[in-house]
Amino acid sequence: MSVDAIGLSANLLKAVKACGYKNLTPIQQQAIPIIRTGVDLLASAQTGTGKTAAFTLPILDAINRNINPDVEISGRTIKALILTPTRELAAQVAENVETYSQFMPIKSGVIYGGVNMPPQKTMLKSGIDVLVATPGRLLEHLNERNVDLSHVKHLVLDEADRMLDMGFLSDIEKLIEVIKQKHQTLMFSATFSNKVKTLAKQVLKTPKTLEVAKQNSTSGKVKQSVYWVSETRKRELLSEIIGVNNWKQVLVFAGTKESANILAKELKLDGIKAALCHGDKTQGARNRALEEFASGKVRVLVATDVAARGLDIADLPYVVNFHLPFLAEDYVHRIGRTGRAGKTGTAISLVSPKDERFLENIEALIGRRFERIVAPGYELDRPLPPQYKESLDEPVKKNRYRATQDKNQAIAKKKQPKPAAAKKYNKKIKKKR
Repeated sequence: MSVDAIGLSANLLKAVKACGYKNLTPIQQQAIPIIRTGVDLLASAQTGTGKTAAFTLPILDAINRNINPDVEISGRTIKALILTPTRELAAQVAENVETYSQFMPIKSGVIYGGVNMPPQKTMLKSGIDVLVATPGRLLEHLNERNVDLSHVKHLVLDEADRMLDMGFLSDIEKLIEVIKQKHQTLMFSATFSNKVKTLAKQVLKTPKTLEVAKQNSTSGKVKQSVYWVSETRKRELLSEIIGVNNWKQVLVFAGTKESANILAKELKLDGIKAALCHGDKTQGARNRALEEFASGKVRVLVATDVAARGLDIADLPYVVNFHLPFLAEDYVHRIGRTGRAGKTGTAISLVSPKDERFLENIEALIGRRFERIVAPGYELDRPLPPQYKESLDEPVKKNRYRATQDKNQAIAKKKQPKPAAAKKYNKKIKKKR
């Protein structure tokens, strides 16, 4: 369906076309008409299918049709509240809101943790129409009476399943209690987990249910592969895959912040430029890492699930699961970073024997069994060299490529002429003799 056919206001349609949109995605075609009726909605769709535009466009259209352009900015009240699980996703959604509303008299803002509160307080006090926020930071501003939610007409819980997994249920309940006035609530989620269904019963009133894609399915545009490899040789195999295939823009998921730090360091030693994105990094550092990755200054972005949630990198070609996620649903979210908006992508998982149960959970969830690919030279049953000590706590110190580099450097060092001081010392020794 063409974007012209859905009846958006002229300025909103102008902004959408300026983004290069020509046709609506399935979730947009089905969700926008429902949202326009004002009813509550529980919607599930794969990541990368246009969920953000599906709820943002009709909300902005409704606000635009009722807003008074002569009202001073200071007199504005928050009419739409969009809650997201992470600051990265909040920033992404806020950017989309600003882009779509660029030709309309609508003001929007975003608040999240990890940055100073005073600038956010100033923004909130200045008056805005649409607020994008993470639950924790929004509650902080509510406690300090920096924000008024008494005029909210549209509430969106974006990536609801992830917010629940991250333990935001209590925060969400507190925020919904504050919004006592009549309003429309929209829940968008990649999966319809039992937690999501329970929350939906609690916060939605006679909602419409929309499930565009098969529950917990992965995009057919993403080529998925599983490599069966020893835990201690994963990084070596990863370096080989990236190097031999000359991959660029590779998003790699590590299990913990500590393992992400080690992996990024090891990749750099292999001559592969890598940046880090995890919870211990400041927001500024994470933004810089993302910018370097998007611009091609670094080939690999090593991230954890929390930090990578919501990352929207245009035309991202490769995703690697260095460690499989603890929750099978997170596999769907991870590989959904590639193969977005109709583009193709590649996702590989490096799986060791200790990961087998996680892989089986993923296969059961998505209804597919993966072939275990064994790369030549990485067979598990062959004896491992001494440097590959089987320890899950110690990073591999060398790999085939780095060992070759070290050998070449040692040969080159032997060929170097001795320093002048050493020559003089040797001459003195000979004279004494």
